[in-house]
Amino acid sequence: MEKVIELRELTKTYDSRRGLAGLTLDVFQGEVFGFLGPNGAGKSTTIRLLLDLIRPTAGNATVLGLDPRGEGVELRRRVGYLAGDFVCDGRQNVRSYLRFLAALRGGVPAPRIDDLADRLGLDQTSKIKKLSKGNRQKVGLVQAFMHAPEVLILDEPTSGLDPLAQQTFLDMVAETALDGRTVFMSSHIMSEVEAVAHRVGIIRDGRLVAIDTVAGLRADTVRDVVVTFGTSVPVTAFSDLPGAISLGLDETCRTLSGRIAGSPDALIKALSRYTVTSLRATEPALEDLFHAYYEGAEAAPRTGSGRVA
Repeated sequence: MEKVIELRELTKTYDSRRGLAGLTLDVFQGEVFGFLGPNGAGKSTTIRLLLDLIRPTAGNATVLGLDPRGEGVELRRRVGYLAGDFVCDGRQNVRSYLRFLAALRGGVPAPRIDDLADRLGLDQTSKIKKLSKGNRQKVGLVQAFMHAPEVLILDEPTSGLDPLAQQTFLDMVAETALDGRTVFMSSHIMSEVEAVAHRVGIIRDGRLVAIDTVAGLRADTVRDVVVTFGTSVPVTAFSDLPGAISLGLDETCRTLSGRIAGSPDALIKALSRYTVTSLRATEPALEDLFHAYYEGAEAAPRTGSGRVA
């Protein structure tokens, strides 16, 4: 797959404060990449460096093979961007405002703008200065998507959106990837990233601590397991199971419960010897994975081979 975003030892410091510390990352064509971390972790700093809104202290970055500093005009022509602190102001209505931005882009068909606004439930007759936070965010989304850019770089894109608009946004992201275009999306909302991302990177204190598919990140996590059998099973049936954590049978030897780390393959094979009447394994949510990585003490990133196919 073609690399669309390449970061190599990207570093940014602000006086004595560190923004990014040697970030190395590749994002591929047609991929939705979720960039996770709490406020202050380095997400917005990374995005601003990609667009030459700020300059790196060390390292380098390219987007679509272009240098953000030396080829910024060409780069911004091919990119759609939504800032985390998107601001729109003015006396005109939404329709006039969006058409003004479209003209700056070299022209965007009016039906394309109208379709995006309608999907998001954005009233184009409203005055810009009277818009709510959520409707201002919708304006930001329309202006980012409207020219069908090769790369979308979105910083906290669903801030202020109602649940219906959030789902519409996720649909738009999925459609963008299906069209072979790339989305780099920062967020601290785990559920929205989990819904659309091919891969996820978790950043903490300016360092990448994990990068993999959601499934890959889950591979080494702990699952809660409860299994019920049709008849009693031997008390030692699961005593030496790899990855078992406090896994044991009840007094009747008909219910197995506890936790298991990593792949459940060994458990499934052991269960196949008995009649199972019910099985519940709680899959860890991406939010739980995020907190595990963020609260941990990893010094180097946990990487996986997961990549968009």
